[in-house]
Amino acid sequence: MNIALILAGGSGHRMGQDIPKQFLTVLDKPVIIYTLENFQKNENIDGIYVVCIDGWHDVLMAFARQFGITKLERVVSGGATAQESISKGVAAIREAYPEDTTVVIHDGIRPLVDEEVLDDVIETCRRFGNAVTSMPYNEQIFVKRDESTTERYIPRDTIRRVSTPQAYPLGKLCRAYERAFREGIGISGSSYVNTMMCDLGETLYFAKGSDKNIKLTTRDDFLIFKAYVTAKKDTVLK
Repeated sequence: MNIALILAGGSGHRMGQDIPKQFLTVLDKPVIIYTLENFQKNENIDGIYVVCIDGWHDVLMAFARQFGITKLERVVSGGATAQESISKGVAAIREAYPEDTTVVIHDGIRPLVDEEVLDDVIETCRRFGNAVTSMPYNEQIFVKRDESTTERYIPRDTIRRVSTPQAYPLGKLCRAYERAFREGIGISGSSYVNTMMCDLGETLYFAKGSDKNIKLTTRDDFLIFKAYVTAKKDTVLK
């Protein structure tokens, strides 16, 4: 079984919005629904869990009914941090599914994940025991000496940029989070599942990525997303 765990716990404060950004509407549809539709239509996804900001559970369920997201099984309240939110979602899945279930973790504000990326992250996890979506890094990376100077760079062919979706066996996730919270490893600040797994000694395996799989963080990101959706609709109409 392959269960999607979608993170939709952000507040939208960084964008100066009263509405969480995952619920902002683009061309008459909330961002979170664009995301969920990609998992709804993928034949490899058997069910969907969403970690959602408190006060928006009923709104999410109403949108899911409106837009035909029939795979949505449960909405879970998040925690104070991303890692707490993910662990709550993992715990909820554990109540209903066996340890060999593949959990596909994805940011709710990455609405352009495509079928090929989802298929490959699931297959890579099946073959190697985990999978993280990745892409080459095409910019030059320099290491700061101080706030205004540098004298050292990192060869870009030695690094990858990773994002979501990521996939892990449920049992492995449960054991990793139990240890991480018990020992205080990989759960603070900007930690995420992939960084936590590395901190715990896990070797990670790269899966396919896509440049269009952008994260909607700024107003410019929303303009890019709107332009993509508009262009896609125009193509369909031709």
